[in-house]
This record gives sequence, structure tokens and C-alpha cells, in this order.
Amino acid sequence: MARIVYAMLTSLDGYIAGPSGGIDLPVPEEELHRHFNDEMRRTSIALCGRRMYEIMRFWDSPERDTATDEVERDFARAWQETPKIVFSTTLREVGFNARLMRGDVEATATSLKSETDGEISVSGAELAAHLASAGLIDEYRLYVHPMVLGGGKPYFRAGLSLTLKPLGTQTLTQGVTLLRFAPAEIAS
Repeated sequence: MARIVYAMLTSLDGYIAGPSGGIDLPVPEEELHRHFNDEMRRTSIALCGRRMYEIMRFWDSPERDTATDEVERDFARAWQETPKIVFSTTLREVGFNARLMRGDVEATATSLKSETDGEISVSGAELAAHLASAGLIDEYRLYVHPMVLGGGKPYFRAGLSLTLKPLGTQTLTQGVTLLRFAPAEIAS
């Protein structure tokens, strides 16, 4: 059985995007990028909301395969090789190695969790909020940058109430601290 993991870069005040909706957090440099490359390679299936999928489509472009930066080429390969399920009611089509889903998010995630081994990643705050409300997320990974955005798109949706247990912390480059948590009832 797979574990569903929600992992995102976040500001110290808990935002994954700034007030304008843009990604206002620093771009990962090589060592931090390699950490995310390894995370992507460990992902059995990536669940994406529409907005996050559209941002991540950058890694599908042919230019990524020929980028001069090896760490970017490595991430592009890992992203392209990972099967993706995109939840959207507005998209008409999705790219290579991706399936478009318009149905029940919770039912799809529950089914995938029982049929898959390894980790299923969740990308996108709205999608994660639906899965968290249904009790389907097994681990929360907050990659906290030492900066304050002062507003924007929060990691946790307003009104979502969770009791979590810490699983550990890790200090990474660029001043980033990884905070890992699990729902209290399944933490071990």
C-alpha cells in the first residue's frame, strides 16, 4: 500500500505562493535541487491540481532535455518518467505520462493508495486540502525557507483543522528546514 505525501516549499509564515499568486520563494540551487530530484525519483505517482500541473509542465518541454544544467536535466527526466494524474474540470488535455481526472478526488486517491506501492505525491494546496479533509494524507513535508511573504496561497487551507505528530526535521541548503509531520492517529 502506498503512502500519500504532501510536500511543498513554503515561507516561514506558511505560504507556498506570494500575494500576487507568483512563486516568490527562491529557486532551489544545485544541492537543494538534487534533494528534490531524489524525491521525484521516489515518487510512484504524482497527483496534481490544475494550477500546479500547469506550472510543472515546464519540465515537459524538449528544452529541459537539452538544458546545460545537469541537475535540471535530471529533474526533467524524473518528472517525465513519473506517471501523473491531474485533477481538473477545466483542462481539455494533459501531456505525456499524465491522465486527466474529473471525478471524485477522494475515491481516486483511495483506490490508488491501495493499488500502488511506494509514495504518491500531492502537488497543489487545493488538492491537498481535499485529501487532508478526507484523512488520506500520510505525511506532510514543509520545506521552510527563512523568509516571510506576508500573504498569498497558504500551505494549509484556512479552516482545515489537523492534529499532527512530528516525524523529524532536516536542515538543508539555502537555509531551508524540512519539517515532517503525520496525522496523530497514524504517526509511529
